[in-house]
Amino acid sequence: MWDSSNFNNAQQLPQILFYNECIMISFQNVSMQFPMGNAALRNVSFEIKENEFVFLVGPSGAGKTTILKLILKQLTPSAGTILVNNMEITSPDFNQTEDLRRMMGVVFQDFKILSDKNVFENIAMSLRIQSVSRSQIESEVQEALDLVGLKHKEQAFPAQMSAGELQRIAIARAIVGNRDIIVADEPTGNLDPKTSWEIMKIFKKLEGKKTILFATHNSDIVNGMRKRVFVMKEGELKKDIKKGGYDL
Repeated sequence: MWDSSNFNNAQQLPQILFYNECIMISFQNVSMQFPMGNAALRNVSFEIKENEFVFLVGPSGAGKTTILKLILKQLTPSAGTILVNNMEITSPDFNQTEDLRRMMGVVFQDFKILSDKNVFENIAMSLRIQSVSRSQIESEVQEALDLVGLKHKEQAFPAQMSAGELQRIAIARAIVGNRDIIVADEPTGNLDPKTSWEIMKIFKKLEGKKTILFATHNSDIVNGMRKRVFVMKEGELKKDIKKGGYDL
């Protein structure tokens, strides 16, 4: 059982109290049919505002990961329209996949940290690919390290880190580069309850500053945060609950 008192009393960065009405992610009647005939999504529609925090819940096979992959343009829907930051990414003429992915940071359940790179280098990798200046890389990485509480371990290697610290690195990597959207796919799935709670404190610091779509099976997290919740079942969006809990 988690101790929510520690979470609620955690120091937070100043938060934006009123969301911009700009729609950051929009699904309009989206369906996904795989070649073998399996329907992963059925006529799913929703809108997520800029800087909104949304949990995506449901049993395995409900369509959560399919939604994330569609947003990242790793899949193309069988039907429907998807807009991300006013870009219609399902249009046959869409050719800005690289720009789309640059505006999104992704946090995975299994961390996906490079074992031969130290903490600083893992976080800086995406910035180096974008040919960002050395001074900007230093500034952004240090700011991210400070946010996730790893400034004292920037020269450490993954083999020296705990699972919770590895996930902190992954979050830092996801936020550098001025990302607008954070997509989190079961980021606490491999962590114990206490460590999971520490990771959620970091996400809370990002609240109101990034659009966050957070897929999880963890009912304690969802019930403790009381954010908007999309409930998926058998490829359909069954419930859209404002300040909801884990309700299947």
